[in-house]
Amino acid sequence: MVEILGVLVSLDIFTEMFCCDITKCHGACCVEGDAGAPVDADEVEKLEAASELVWNDLPQAARDRITSCGVVYPDADGDLVTQIINDKDCVFVRYDNISADGGKTRGPRCALCAIDGAYRQGRTKWQKPISCALYPIRVRDVGGAPALNYHRWDVCRPARELGKRMGIPVYRFLKEPLIRRFGQEWYDECLVVAEELRKAGYLN
Repeated sequence: MVEILGVLVSLDIFTEMFCCDITKCHGACCVEGDAGAPVDADEVEKLEAASELVWNDLPQAARDRITSCGVVYPDADGDLVTQIINDKDCVFVRYDNISADGGKTRGPRCALCAIDGAYRQGRTKWQKPISCALYPIRVRDVGGAPALNYHRWDVCRPARELGKRMGIPVYRFLKEPLIRRFGQEWYDECLVVAEELRKAGYLN
């Protein structure tokens, strides 16, 4: 672990390579697992507003779940997570075909975030829960300080393979969400630490 402006950061964030390859994983991170996506308490209201915005993009089962149970629930550890349907799908998942060649051919059917889709269309200024944007980084509290750890998941093997081929470490792949969560000054310092690690021989 290294400390960057009060944030503990696992060395894996610098050494592991990662770049999402949704045409290979088909958005599995949105539908696999035993609970929904982690949600900060101050994000619940934003999720509620987003659910109204993307309501027509959601399947009926997701609408029914949100209507009866709300947008979040406490998981086994008591942490807030997004509601799920079919014991796996996040309620904000929509399915669409993704093409790897700019739309010239019809690609595989993938699980996509309806909120993120609305953000990219300019329909909302809030993208999605920060835990989703930061994945494969997971943030935990350690002695009152945030700690960033790399989460290795089998469904993300295509992302590790693509990241390795392209030479993109986790901290560079997640530049925008890291700045969103910790600020530009923090990310600038992260780059300084990465260079120091490289000079020390920890990085290639």
